[in-house]
Amino acid sequence: MNSTIATAGNAGPKVRSDCEITLQLKNRSGIKIELASKVAALYGKSIKEQCIEILSFFNIRNADLRINDSGALPFVIAARLEAAILKLVNTELEYLPEFIKENRYCSTAGRCRFSRLYLPGNTPAMMINAGLHSAHGIILDLEDSVAPEKKDEARILVRNALRQVNFYGAERMVRINQGERGIADLRMLIPHNVNLVVVPKCENPGQVRIIENEISAVRKRNRIRNPVFLMPVIESALGVENSFDIARASENIVAMAIGLEDYTADIGVQRTIEGKESFFARSRLVVAARAAGTQPIDSVFSDVGDIEGLKQNVTLSKAMGFEGMGCIHPRQISVINEGFAPDKEEIQKATRIAAAFEEARKNGLSVVSLGTKMIDPPVVARAQKIIDLAVKLGRLSPNWMEEIPAEGNE
Repeated sequence: MNSTIATAGNAGPKVRSDCEITLQLKNRSGIKIELASKVAALYGKSIKEQCIEILSFFNIRNADLRINDSGALPFVIAARLEAAILKLVNTELEYLPEFIKENRYCSTAGRCRFSRLYLPGNTPAMMINAGLHSAHGIILDLEDSVAPEKKDEARILVRNALRQVNFYGAERMVRINQGERGIADLRMLIPHNVNLVVVPKCENPGQVRIIENEISAVRKRNRIRNPVFLMPVIESALGVENSFDIARASENIVAMAIGLEDYTADIGVQRTIEGKESFFARSRLVVAARAAGTQPIDSVFSDVGDIEGLKQNVTLSKAMGFEGMGCIHPRQISVINEGFAPDKEEIQKATRIAAAFEEARKNGLSVVSLGTKMIDPPVVARAQKIIDLAVKLGRLSPNWMEEIPAEGNE
């Protein structure tokens, strides 16, 4: 024990759904709790009872506890109090909230990853209803969005969120820190059904293997059966140059993303909406990911107020071969999801191509044509990929071939 007093959490006029906790250990006098909260009349008793239970769990019998509450839910209060306790007491105990049944689903390697919403790992107000916005992935971020002095607190909060927040089927992602702090993130969080780990600032395949080995050890130790996938993020010139080796560093890599804010800073240029300065890097990443058989994912569009600019960026991104991009605000999600999904014209063209190819195959023809255009195998393969995606999204019936009129095969 290095001190007798510690503070954790956040307080202030703009803070919502959080609390600041100050804990001072004493030699005698039992537990004294001072609560400042607008909901004290309704929930004050239950908040105090919860805190007494947690203090007892950590065998703390004498302490003064001050709680400045801004509407924190129980899982947040538990995380903040545990963080304060761990600053004062050396223990390996964890006070774990109930794991709700809605959070027990696993992910699949080939699922859609059009949109991934970044949520700061130390801001509970942004976590609580995040799943309602229909992002394909929710990233609880422990890296750039969390101040260094708050990272240990955020790790506990993210663990509790993984257990208590309903993300409504979104892929449950965590962006870990680099180095030893990232290893600590994995050890605490992997047991709580993380679907995918986002590996930041990845520059070589060795970084991926270190993380994969740690995940394997944690899964074995905790008897975890659900898969844990990986998404390296390329954010430097060196990472771009090594992108193909990174993309095939592990069979658990299901996607590889590019982070353009750090990349443009690394090469010494300003990021622009046109993106000429990053065209080579983005193209290189798409080719590397495709060659390795994984999904290429584009960077975030940082101007949340420019929806028209976002639409243009999504169109360009899709044309370059990307299968999704990051979001930093919920209002971006629907634009991105719609932009990367195949539209009606794309689906109709793909089904005509596939139907014509199937008809030619049945007739034993080696040459396939649609109207005045010849159709070769790569064109058919591209059409089939659009069809598969449309079926997955529910925009096309799995039995579409049987349902089209006979003339659709001509």
